[in-house]
Amino acid sequence: MQASQLPTFFSHITQELLNAPDEVRRLFHGRGRVYAGLEQITCDWVDSQLLINVFKQVDNQFIETLKAGIRALSQTELWCDKGVTCAAIQHRYLDGSPLEVVVGQLNERPVVVESGLKYQLNIGRNQNFGLFLDMRMGRDWVKCHANDKKVLNLFSYTCGFSVAAIEGGATQVVNVDMARASLNTGRDNHRLNRHNLTEVKFLAYDIFKSWGKIKKLGPYDLVIIDPPSFQKGSFALSKDYIRILRRLPELLTETGQVLACVNSPQVGSEFLITSMQEAAPQLKYRSRLDNPAEFSDIDSDAALKVMLFEQNGSPT
Repeated sequence: MQASQLPTFFSHITQELLNAPDEVRRLFHGRGRVYAGLEQITCDWVDSQLLINVFKQVDNQFIETLKAGIRALSQTELWCDKGVTCAAIQHRYLDGSPLEVVVGQLNERPVVVESGLKYQLNIGRNQNFGLFLDMRMGRDWVKCHANDKKVLNLFSYTCGFSVAAIEGGATQVVNVDMARASLNTGRDNHRLNRHNLTEVKFLAYDIFKSWGKIKKLGPYDLVIIDPPSFQKGSFALSKDYIRILRRLPELLTETGQVLACVNSPQVGSEFLITSMQEAAPQLKYRSRLDNPAEFSDIDSDAALKVMLFEQNGSPT
């Protein structure tokens, strides 16, 4: 990355901040490689805070120029007009991904709004704050298509898909994730939205050791698969994803749908299509959901891939 390109970063932030909604939003997405020299920096608008992530080691000049730019921005009328309360840099390339507050005071546990729904975030303690912003269109799709459906949400994390599904009228959602703390945040997210928790299950299971229990709660009208690209000791996308796809026929209703997601730049959309053809040929590829416009990428196959599949008997 190049310090000389940071004026482009701040010019973009200024323009996006002018139009920033009251909801959580990505303001700058360097990782889409649209901006030369800024490929490893992002900026999110989170409850009146600017959260900047630097993903790879940079020289001291870059960091000092970045901080100076933040301080200069904090002196503008725009900063006051938008009510910005904090700007911080998370150094994702360092052990522990430390967060450095540059201006203001950090609210570590804000409640944010996305598409009218509330989510509890936790900033600075982990690499990710509890909601993947590039998945907004996926959550919106689920909210629009979940009415009267039973939903299985695999690798549920903090249950964003579950919140969207219940809001959209799902009769039940089964969330499965090994991280009990993430599921606890998921409960909080449902409570924030005044959902009936009797309609939601939270299973702290190892998916690969729990198929019998998961199947027993089905069959499901919609299965959502949103795994990490790699999780040491538990999941490797290239070899383990197909193990999940093979289970789909026994989990789904006759007209069931699958929303299958991959967020690895090394794995393209064709991986999911060919893997599904091999593992569950009765499930047909229907469409790929758009990503939010702010997550533009010079290579769409390197960006997030959210793919819809349906059983043969499903409506198109």
